Amino acid sequence: MDSVESHHKVLLIEDDKTLNRLMTDQVSRLGYDTRSASSREETLEVLRNFTPDLAILDIRLPDTDGITFLPELREYCAVMILTAYGSIDQAVNAVKAGATEFLVKPVSPQNLELTLARFFETVALKRDLAFWQAQAQSATRADLIGDSDEMEQVRRLVSIFASADMPVLICGESGVGKGSVAAAIHAQSPRANGRFIAVDCDESLNDADLFGRETGTPEKKDGLIAAAGNGTIFLNDIDKLAPAMQTKLLRVIETGTYRPLGATASLPSSARFLAATGEDLEDMAALGNFKSELYYILSSLKIPVLPLRSRPADVAALANFFLETRSFHRGGDKSFTPETIAALDQYEWPGNVRELRNAIERGVIMSAGGDLVLPEHIALPQFSSGMSSNTTNAGVTLRFSHEPTLDEIRETYVKLLLDTYGGNRKQVAEALGMSERNTYRMLKKMTPE
Repeated sequence: MDSVESHHKVLLIEDDKTLNRLMTDQVSRLGYDTRSASSREETLEVLRNFTPDLAILDIRLPDTDGITFLPELREYCAVMILTAYGSIDQAVNAVKAGATEFLVKPVSPQNLELTLARFFETVALKRDLAFWQAQAQSATRADLIGDSDEMEQVRRLVSIFASADMPVLICGESGVGKGSVAAAIHAQSPRANGRFIAVDCDESLNDADLFGRETGTPEKKDGLIAAAGNGTIFLNDIDKLAPAMQTKLLRVIETGTYRPLGATASLPSSARFLAATGEDLEDMAALGNFKSELYYILSSLKIPVLPLRSRPADVAALANFFLETRSFHRGGDKSFTPETIAALDQYEWPGNVRELRNAIERGVIMSAGGDLVLPEHIALPQFSSGMSSNTTNAGVTLRFSHEPTLDEIRETYVKLLLDTYGGNRKQVAEALGMSERNTYRMLKKMTPE
């Protein structure tokens, strides 16, 4: 059998010294990085400096039993149970409790080799499956649809920057398609066969998520930089990244190395970083609200994506794209009437491309078994000037005593939706075609302190 990859690590936990030494030697000769222990206490000591992928655990130890120790050990790595013939029932129970499988003593060298090979092949298959699922999910996001000059300029910049292998900053309002631009850069780059990992830089993102955490704690993890390998990491809403993490990210980009939490040495990083923001990072950096050095390195290559209301020529192309490639397919071919396209063109799209996509989904659902998607199926809000403000059951009409600004229209519509849905932010977000987080942020800005 071919030698295994040296990064596979195995921990053997067996209190019989002779068997422990024999199996440790066998596993090491197979090419695995191997450590051994003979008790729970010794195992925890080994785990302070060793990060196994798999532990082979004897069901009987001097200071505990394998069934009791299994849940604690499973926090660190996968576990195989090692048992004598007479304890097979316990071993079966251990598998039900989370062990990958069990080995019966005495274990022949051939059986041990095949069992370990099968385990790591399964791990690799699961990793590859997750990768290709992510690739499939990102495939549609890499389409940059639109007939406008502005979108043609975006496509041109994507084509130029894709091979540059430097960070790229993508700027634009929420919902304009910044994620699609990032996916397109990755798809056209030499890294296209690598992973594309998108992450939101919100409050929930911590150091361990991005940089990983070394062993010595149950929360040990590799982190997104390690998971990306030589692929691409897309940091959405980079303006929300915590200051301390901005400093660490700058170091990764500048040096090509990073240090997981608790680690004593740095590790190499070959991932490319793309970032997106809906804020003015230059102003934030000038005010000290964003690390200026990170802004300068990110903004060397910049792609602005204009809001949909500034590129109306893209609306029809995007609408037809969503209709033809919709993931919410309800069966049957459908098309828009000229009146529907006209209604789509006249709308301002405050929620940008995301709102358009959700509107098309709504239209497909409401058109039921029909072949045509009509304006009433889309049910877009209608904005007009007048002397009063009211709503009708036939649709939504916002009236003003003056020519309103876009911000006034947007705020009035959001307040109307809040009234309609009884303050339920989730339903308001769905109606706007926005995420709950961005809806909450918008509502917070509308509410005076």
